[in-house]
Amino acid sequence: MFNYILRRVALAVPLIFGVLTITFFIIRLAPGDPASFFIQPGISPNVAEQMREQYGLNDPVPIQYVKWLGSVLQGDFGRSFSRQQPVFDVITEAVPITMSIALLALFANFLIGIAIGVISAVKQNSRLDRTLTITALFFYSMPEFWLALMLIILFALKLQILPASNLNEIGADGFSPFEFFLDRVEHLILPVLVLSINGSAGIARYVRGSMLEVIRQDYIRTARAKGLSEQIVVMKHALRNALLPVVTIFGASLPFVLSGALFIEVIFALPGMGRITVDAIFARDYPLIIANTFLSGTMIIIGNLLADVLYAVVDPRIKLE
Repeated sequence: MFNYILRRVALAVPLIFGVLTITFFIIRLAPGDPASFFIQPGISPNVAEQMREQYGLNDPVPIQYVKWLGSVLQGDFGRSFSRQQPVFDVITEAVPITMSIALLALFANFLIGIAIGVISAVKQNSRLDRTLTITALFFYSMPEFWLALMLIILFALKLQILPASNLNEIGADGFSPFEFFLDRVEHLILPVLVLSINGSAGIARYVRGSMLEVIRQDYIRTARAKGLSEQIVVMKHALRNALLPVVTIFGASLPFVLSGALFIEVIFALPGMGRITVDAIFARDYPLIIANTFLSGTMIIIGNLLADVLYAVVDPRIKLE
C-alpha cells in the first residue's frame, strides 16, 4: 500500500503543475488589470505603473511564467497584489476557517445521512421510509445558495435566534473563553447546517440502497435464525458491510464539501478561502488565485487517494498494488 500511495503522489505532482500552468495563462486572458486596484481618486496614476513594474506585469507573459515557475519551485507563491501580504500569510489565516467548516459539515453529512439511510432501509416501504425518501430527494435537489438565503431569512431575520454573518459578534474579544466558544458555535450553525442538509440527503440514498442489498444476504438470515436481536443484526452485521461503498464517498466528498464551503462563506460573510477567492478574482490578484487553485487541486487529489486507501482498509479483499 505504501508503494501505491507513493505512485499516486508522484502522478499527482505533474497533474497539479499542469492545472497551475493552465490557470496562470487563463487568468491573464481575462479582461482587467491588477494595477487598476490602485487607481483611486487622489492617487497618482504613476502608482499603478510602479506596481506593474514591481510585480513584473509589464514583462511579456512567457517571461512572467518563467519567473513565476522559478518562485513556485522554491515554494514561494509570491505576494498578494490586493492585500500587500505574502500569499502564504493570507492563506494561513483563512484555511483553518474553511477547513473547520468543511470538516464539521462532512461529519454531519455522514452522521445524518447514515442514520436516515439505515432507518429507511429497515423500515422499507413504510410511511416513514417514503417520508424520509421524499424529504431527502427534496433537499438533495435544492441549491445550497438558495437554501442558505432561506435559512437566513427564517432564523436570522424572522425568528432572530441565530446570527447570519461573521464568525463572532462585534466585541467578542472581550468575552470569556466559554462565551467566545458559544458565540462561535452560534455563528457556525447556519453555514454547517446548509452544507450538511444537502450532502446528507445524497449519502442517505447511498446507505439505503446498500443496506437493502446487504440485509437480503444469507448471513443476515443466519444471524436472525440464531436468535440475535434485530438491533445487533442491523448495527453489527448489516451496517458494517453496507458502509463499504459509502467509504469511497467519504474521500470524494471532502473536495465537494470544501467547494461548497467556499460559496457558503461568501453568503455568510465568513473570512475563509471562499471570501478570499472571490475578492482575488475581482481584484485580478494572480498570485492569490493560483495559490487557491493549488489548494483546491491538492484537496481533490488527497480526497480521492483517501477514498482508495480507506476502501482497502475496510475491505481486506481489496489489494492496492
